Amino acid sequence: MSKIDEKKEYIGLLKTYLGIIVAFILAVGAGISKLYISTHINILFWIGLCLIFLSSFLFVLIARKAHKEIENLRDIRE
Repeated sequence: MSKIDEKKEYIGLLKTYLGIIVAFILAVGAGISKLYISTHINILFWIGLCLIFLSSFLFVLIARKAHKEIENLRDIRE
């Protein structure tokens, strides 16, 4: 496999990870919003809120990595 194909596969993998993180954020967000609406603000609510912030931070890190890899892919083609 050529170097450019390896980079494309890696970028595709990063996109998959981003999709999984978005699905996780939406699922946890739905759970904590249900807890908030039903006024059951307990430890699960706070854990869910922390998980959303952590996974959002992870999303940003992976997105930045993907953008750097795309820039590197442009350099390989030239």
